This record gives sequence, C-alpha cells and structure tokens, in this order.
Amino acid sequence: MSLKIVSTPEAPAAIGPYAQAVRVGNLLFTSGQIPLTPEGQLVEGGIEEQAHQVLRNLKAVLAAEGASFQDVVKTTCFLKDMNHFAAFNSVYSSYFGDHTPARSAVEVARLPRDVLVEIELIAAIPVTKNAI
Repeated sequence: MSLKIVSTPEAPAAIGPYAQAVRVGNLLFTSGQIPLTPEGQLVEGGIEEQAHQVLRNLKAVLAAEGASFQDVVKTTCFLKDMNHFAAFNSVYSSYFGDHTPARSAVEVARLPRDVLVEIELIAAIPVTKNAI
C-alpha cells in the first residue's frame, strides 16, 4: 500500500518535520492543527475564534483529498483548559452537524505556540474520491 503526503496551501504549512496529512489507501490521517492562518499567523482571541480556525484548517486538508467532515471517523481534541469544553463543543458541532465521529477530548498542560486548542483527525475517504 502506498503512502501519499497531503499538503495544501489552504492550511498552514507544517512548522516542523511532519506533513499536514498522510493518506494510506482510503484512510487520511491529519497532523494536529492549531489556530494558525494559512499564512502562518496565530489567531488571537478565545476558544471560539481559535477552534473555528483549527476546524477551517482541517476542512481545507480534507478538501485537498476530496473529503469533508462527513468522512471523519475519529477526532482527538486537545484543550488547554477543560473549562472551555462547552464553548468548544458549540463550535465543533457547527462543523460536524448531525455527523458524530468517535472523539477523545483531553486537557493538556501546554500546546504549541501556547494556543488553546489542537485537533487531529482520521477520515475514511470513499474510494471514488481522489483515489491514489
């Protein structure tokens, strides 16, 4: 099975030795996204603003492979403060709608660039969408 490195200018470039995402067959594994704009600028503001940017980044990475949030099977969400959980959930659900992939949400001591949220995901892309 071949690996495909996924990269799109519609999401921030990797800031380390990793790819935005890797596709293996019909599975897409994203790296954790933090609230950077595609130009690499950190989004200021609270959990809502930062969560929106993270989810826009993930949407762009998914779209690069012809996928959407409806193809996501698992997310892992890292929060700086679990007191932000309700506000985060509100933003998160606005992107997924009725689709509810498996999810883990954990509070962490620190995230890159001292952001409030980071999310990674796994999507199962139907074979007809940008097959490799």
